[in-house]
Amino acid sequence: MWSLSTPYWEFIIRAAIVYVFVMVVLRLAGKRQMGELAPFDFVLLLLLSNGVQNAMNGGDNTITVGLIITVTLVGLNSMIAWLAFKNKEIEKVVEGRPEILVHNGYLYSDVLKRNQITHHELNDALRQNDCTSLDDVRLAVLETNGQISVIKK
Repeated sequence: MWSLSTPYWEFIIRAAIVYVFVMVVLRLAGKRQMGELAPFDFVLLLLLSNGVQNAMNGGDNTITVGLIITVTLVGLNSMIAWLAFKNKEIEKVVEGRPEILVHNGYLYSDVLKRNQITHHELNDALRQNDCTSLDDVRLAVLETNGQISVIKK
């Protein structure tokens, strides 16, 4: 239950490699995927976690390995959050930048397409902010967390 099958540092390295890999894959998936989770997005995250489990623990299911991996992942996450807070370039890479979708009624279709946002999703966000048409919108922004913020005229 407590004895390791492999040296502890190997589990730290495994967890770090998998953490970086999953972060890169999710970052490449785009901001749109990080907003409110649709059911299929939630299932994807569950399957991702299960899929990378063995890559991190190497088949060792002891409590000690679970604790080592947990501390490693939380530590890495805290370190990256701190680095992003201290360095704007790292923040840009890790979190991205907000993108303008609508400005003074003008729709940036290329930004919608690049972020895989449908007109239906945009219209939904506008309706939630009491905007019945693009003419009512001073600014609509895709935030770094995947949410759409709307400022009325």
